[in-house]
Formats: sequence, C-alpha cells, structure tokens
Amino acid sequence: MVQNLTELRELYLDGVNISAQGKEWCLALSSSVPNLHVLSLQSCYLSRPLDSSLLKLRSLSSIRLDHNNFTAASVPDFLANFSNLTQLRLSSCGLYGTIPEKIFRVQTLQILDLSNNMLLKGSLPEFSQGGSLETLVLSNTKFSGILPNSIGNLKRLTRIELIDCDFSAQNPDLSTHLGLAYLDLSDNQISGNIPSWIWKIGNGSLTYLNLSHNLLEDLQQPLSNLPPLLSTLDPRFNQLRGPIPSPPPYSGYVDYSNNRFTSSIPHDIGLYISYTIFFSLSNNNITGIIPKSICNASFLQILDLSDNAFSSTIPSCLIQNDALAVLNLGRSRLIGNIPGELGHMCSLQTLDLNENLLDGKFPKSLANCKELEVLNLGNNRMNDTFPSWLKNISSLRVLVLRGNKFHGHIGCPDSNSTWPKLQIVDLALNNINGVLPEKGFSNWRAMMASEDDVQSKSGHLGFRVLQFSQLYYQETVTVTIKGETMKLVKVLSIFTSIDFSCNNFQGEIPKDIGDLKLLYVLNLSGNGFTGRIPSSIGQLRQLESLDLSQNKLSGEIPAQLASLNFLSVLNLSFNQLVGRIPTGSQLQTFSENSYLGNRGLCGFPLNASFEAKDATPSTSDGRHSSSRKEIKWEYIAPEIGFVTWLGIAVWPLLLSRRWGRCYYKHVDRILLRILNHQNK
Repeated sequence: MVQNLTELRELYLDGVNISAQGKEWCLALSSSVPNLHVLSLQSCYLSRPLDSSLLKLRSLSSIRLDHNNFTAASVPDFLANFSNLTQLRLSSCGLYGTIPEKIFRVQTLQILDLSNNMLLKGSLPEFSQGGSLETLVLSNTKFSGILPNSIGNLKRLTRIELIDCDFSAQNPDLSTHLGLAYLDLSDNQISGNIPSWIWKIGNGSLTYLNLSHNLLEDLQQPLSNLPPLLSTLDPRFNQLRGPIPSPPPYSGYVDYSNNRFTSSIPHDIGLYISYTIFFSLSNNNITGIIPKSICNASFLQILDLSDNAFSSTIPSCLIQNDALAVLNLGRSRLIGNIPGELGHMCSLQTLDLNENLLDGKFPKSLANCKELEVLNLGNNRMNDTFPSWLKNISSLRVLVLRGNKFHGHIGCPDSNSTWPKLQIVDLALNNINGVLPEKGFSNWRAMMASEDDVQSKSGHLGFRVLQFSQLYYQETVTVTIKGETMKLVKVLSIFTSIDFSCNNFQGEIPKDIGDLKLLYVLNLSGNGFTGRIPSSIGQLRQLESLDLSQNKLSGEIPAQLASLNFLSVLNLSFNQLVGRIPTGSQLQTFSENSYLGNRGLCGFPLNASFEAKDATPSTSDGRHSSSRKEIKWEYIAPEIGFVTWLGIAVWPLLLSRRWGRCYYKHVDRILLRILNHQNK
C-alpha cells in the first residue's frame, strides 16, 4: 500500500482494517517510507508487539496507535530513542507490564497518552527541568505511588488526566503551572485536605477540576479568589466536611454530592450559581431551609438536593422555575404541600420528591410539563384522587405514586391519550379501587416491543448536561423487585415494571396484559381481582417476577405459564385456584410457599392429592401448616371405643349370614359418621 512513497511525510490510515502483526507492518513501513514524520494507525486491528525496526524512521515525531490489540505486549524501551518524538498515543491497546521510566524523560515529548490499558502499571518518575510535556493522560491504568512534587518542573503542562489509578498521598503543589487548564485526579486514593493553592493553579486559567472519588477530608481556608474561569468543579464522593464552599462565580457544573457537609445552604447561594447549569448537594447532612435565592439561578437546569435533612417546605419559586429540567428533592424530610403553579413553559423532565413528608393535593398544573419523563412522588402523605389527567403527558416513562393515600378509579373515560413510552409504573400501597380498564395496556408501546428490539433499546435514562457533552445526570428509581426494595442507580431504558399491589382493585385481570412482551416485573398482589389467571401472561417471555398473591383468582393455573423460562420469582398463594399445577415445567422449581392458601390446588411441590389445605395468609413469619391431616384423637377415641363395644356385643350374631349383612350395614353408617366428623 505504501511502496515507492519514499518522500511521504504523514500517513493517516485510521479505521482501515490492516489486520497485521507487529513485525510485519513495522518492517513494511520502515523500508517504504523512511522520511515519515507522522504515523497514525488508530483502530486498524494491529496485533502483537511493536518491532524495533520502526527505529529506522529517524524523523518520526508523532506515533498514534490507539485502539489496537497489542494484547500481552509491553511498552517497548526503544520508543524513548526517537530523538524528535512529540506525540505518543497508545490508549486502549491491551498493553501490560511496567512502562519504562525513560519514556517520561524524553525532552521533546509533548503529548503522552497511555490511558485505558487496564494491566499497564508503573509510577511517575522525578521530572527534571526543561521538559516539553503539555498533556499527560494515564487514566484507567494501574499506575500507583505518589504524585511527585517534581511534576511542578513541567511548566508547559496544560492537561493532566490520572483518572482511576492508584495514586495516593497528598496533591503536589501545582500552583506554578501558569498554563494548566484541565486537572482530573478522580478515582484514586488521594487523602488529606484540598490545599488552598489549588485555586491559584494557572494564575486563573484553570477551567476544569475533578477530585471526585478520593479520600479528601477538608478544604483549606481561605476560599477567596477562586479561579474566575473555573467552569467545572467536581469534588463529589469524598469525606469533605464543614461549611458548604461557595462555587466559583462563573461555574457551569458544581457537584458537592456524597460528602459530609453538615451546615445549611448559604442564604445568598443564588449569587454564586447565576451561570450554573448543574448544581448538586445530594447525600450530605445539610440542614435548615432551601433558600429562596436559589431561584435566582436563571440558567440552572439540574438541581439535586436529595438525601439531606432540611425539614423545611419547598419554595414556591423553585417549582415555578421554567428553566429547570431536573428537580430532585427526594429523601430530604421536606414538609407541607407542593406549592406554586407550573407554567405553560414548564421544562421539567424529572421531578423526584420521593420519601418526604409532603401532604395535600396533587398539583394539577403539572399537566403543563409536556416533556416530563420521570415523576416520583412515592412514599409521602398525599391524599387525592388518582390523577388520571397524567395520561395527557405522552412523554412519561417512569410514574411512581406508591405509599400515599390516592384513591378513586384508575380509568380515564374522557381521555384518548396514551402512555406510549411508559416503562415503570408503581401505584402500590394506596387506596385505588375499581376495575382495570379493558384494553388499558394496549397502548403501552414501550413494554410491547418485540424481543428483537431489546438491543436497539439498550441504554440508560438520563439527562445530558447542556454544553457538557460527556456529562449526564443519571436517573435513580427505587422499585420492588423479587420481593425486595432496590434502588436502580442507572435505570435501563429496557427495564419495565408494573406494581399495583396493596390497593382495592377488583374485577378480572385484562387479557391484553399479555401484549406487554418486554415486561420484567408484574405485581398485582393484595387486591380483589377475580376470575381466572389470563393465559396470555404466558406470552410475557421476559418476565422475571410474577406476584398475583392474596386475590380472589379462581380456576386452574394456565398451562401457558410453563413457558416463562426466565421466571425466578412466582407467588400465586392465597387465591381460590384449583386443579393440578402444570407438570414438566419451571413451575415445579418453586417452593410450596408460591402456591399455599389455594384449597383446591394440588401437585408437586404441594401434596400430590386433591385434599384441602387449611392455610391462612395471616401467618406473619411466612410458615404455614403442614399439608398432611392431623388426627384429632380427642374426638375419635370415644367413637372407636363405641365401635369396639358394638363389635363385642353383636359378635355372636356374626354366625348368622342374614344378621351379618344387617351388622355390616350399621357399621358402615357409623364409620361414615366418624369420617364426616373428622372432616369437620
């Protein structure tokens, strides 16, 4: 391909499937393009170690071999012998072993990227004066040790990325780096305090600072003169305590979540987040009130104050903020009702007020939020009729109203709208009654996709932070799966769940529930459903958890349920089911607890006869009485005595055939009385 190109200076074959081993392509290039300066073969399916024949390319200054497969190969020493080398990019190449320290000491090297080589290890050497290094990227490797203070000798550094390594000890003093703009030391073992000099880095040129997922404990004071251009400040998942630091004046992304801040939010916080798009204080121990000044943040799109201890009301101006796309105040001990009126310009996509002490009515102005995707008002004290008008919000994907006092019917006779994107609905633990509408599930299209669509729908629910293309706000939802409450930190866009348990629903289960081919969890327990179990449930081939217990369902268990191959949780107990449990299927893999309380049900794992079972759902520890009958000797002993006496008295009569027939006739009647008494 490159023969007779002796004067070629730059070669870019990125994405071309060369599929050659190291020695093969290295020899070919070294003999064909001796004057090459730039070699770029990213994602070319190259394999095996690099060959030293590359050294014949004496003018080579830029080597870009990212995203190839040099599995089980180490970084060769000879790469440090290129006297003009300015760029060395070997990210995502499957490299392992220890990198030679002399590569870091190449005086001409400006860019070094060895990231995403999970088995590559080493430590940073002592750096001498006069180095040319501008970009150092070692993320997602096994580099460890301390960050040497001599890194301060690299005066030209503008970007440092050491994400997810094993660096420890305190940060070196980088305040002398006049041009450093990007510093990411996240996911390491760095401990101690965040030093005050860190705000002096770059003499105000620092724009990105990520210290998240470390062991940092405090911020050295004072915090004045923060970098004016710092747009991203991310110290989440540390052990920071004390007062909440005021963000830089022009910051766009500030995340203080998952620390140990215990103070209240500064009353003038709105002055510091005037240009902020993302602001999070979640999972701390912040007390006091939510100050009204936070409503002055006119650019704020994502506000997460969840998992704190406010014990205050929600400012009405916060609900009325038309710029907000995500508002998460869950689990923060908020009281009162949901105030304010949401305007017609409402931009909310996520509203999470889960697990607070909110009461009152459901805000009908929420119907103005036409882009709403996640609505979580679960586990509060709201008392209102079921908000059937929510069906006018066609964008809704997650609806959680569990654990309130909603009542009335779920049907919406005056609405022709549907929920085509709905994938999680949880109405458990309310007082909703009536029957489920016929064909009520027929338009829940997100649950009806074919199995072939599973891969195409893969992904997570989230909100992209504008102007930060790599940053997402991940939705979290708490659901009950397989009998346990679980918090889904990343909600898969293919995960689907219906939980109507512990309400007062009546009537039959609609047959069109079998159209929800992608349903994973179905819980209709603790209601008053009657009729037969729809055989169409057997079409739910993705179903993993099915709970229809404590209803009034009758008839036999449909044989179609035997085709639910992914089913790992089944509970049909305490209904009025009869007949034999379908055999030769997965239904026999469940314990008898899945079928208890159905007097006419038999077959393995229950007792293999049609005898009745006297079990009640009130047993608190889940253990029920044995399926075998217990003989009540206090009732039957006198009757056995009577039969014995009768036999002795009439024994002489047995010698007569005629009197014998009469004797057996009377004994049969007595035995029948005994058995009837025992059954009672």
